[in-house]
Amino acid sequence: METANSSTAQQDARASVQKTGDQVVVTVEGDWSIRRIPTRQIDEVMSELERQGPAASLAFRTPGLRRWDSSLILLVSRVEEWCRRHRVRLEEDSLPAGVRDLLALANEVPEKKTGRGQTERRDLLAFLGEWGLGLVRGGVATLTFIGEIVLSLGRTLRRQAAFDRRLFWLTMQECSIQALPIVSLISFLTGLILAFVGAIQLRQFGAGIYVANLVSVGMTQEMGALMTGIIMAGRTGAAFAAQIGSMKVSEEIDALVTLAISPMDFLVSPRVLALCFMMPLLTLYSDLIGMIGGALVGMSFLNITLQQYWTQTLGAIHLTDIIIGLVKSSVFGVIVAMAGCQRGIECGRDAAAVGNAATSAVVLSITWIVAGDAVLDVLQQALHLK
Repeated sequence: METANSSTAQQDARASVQKTGDQVVVTVEGDWSIRRIPTRQIDEVMSELERQGPAASLAFRTPGLRRWDSSLILLVSRVEEWCRRHRVRLEEDSLPAGVRDLLALANEVPEKKTGRGQTERRDLLAFLGEWGLGLVRGGVATLTFIGEIVLSLGRTLRRQAAFDRRLFWLTMQECSIQALPIVSLISFLTGLILAFVGAIQLRQFGAGIYVANLVSVGMTQEMGALMTGIIMAGRTGAAFAAQIGSMKVSEEIDALVTLAISPMDFLVSPRVLALCFMMPLLTLYSDLIGMIGGALVGMSFLNITLQQYWTQTLGAIHLTDIIIGLVKSSVFGVIVAMAGCQRGIECGRDAAAVGNAATSAVVLSITWIVAGDAVLDVLQQALHLK
């Protein structure tokens, strides 16, 4: 914004400070233009105000003010800050009307305190205590969320829930055919790597044919379910958190509650069931693609024929191995869906919170998948299933 009083000829910006009794008068003259920011004049005014000391009131005089823009607003805002700091009454009526309007607009919305750049020093015990309390609160929230899901699934089985069937089938589609390309790529490379690492070692003992055993058992019991779970955590778990988090920001979840529709029944249960059903199928597909990758290494690197590789694979794996992988995949599917939905439900109300929720869902899902895989392996060993 730029205002002209009379002539268009430019004059240098000038400002002076004079104290008369209990009143300080700041006289402003000339052209105050942002093209030539009068930093020196503003610093001189502030220095003179500090030297003169506080007074009862402060007024502006603008008899020689010709043109002004936001550079004059900068001077006035700094003087206003000085007045607040020293409890000096600022006579805003002495300012031009345009300046008063801009100051009122600037003061209408106060500056938001973000806390950036502020560091708070805490001792180690306080940090450990807060960290421990955070873990406890997170554990309680997770257990509460699990209980709500169980109750919601019970209502769904009794047909007493507002279960969104369209969302269920849409999620099934997103977790099945749309996920095949990335699952195919990762599973093929996983089988390839397993076979290549095993071939290097087994070839030294003339036992290269056992690469088929390594790949088949590794894919069916561990890597198929594990890699599919990690892929779905990064792909689907983050999507769940972002979708539900966006609904939280746009107050759609509040609208569901207002309509007496449970968000757990309408948003969470369809996603949990869909991913739980589709994960075993994706794992079976992942196992097959991983074995194809291992067969490629066996035929090209170890000179094993496809018939030999297939026969050795059939002799290596059993139905128990496949069932173990399918059980793990179902557990991983529930973990991914629960982590994504929980982070979405707990999302904040701003746009940044949606991204944070998606990131947190991925990290939490992968962490629990790896931990769950270790627990299931221990149980298998204890039950002599391996």
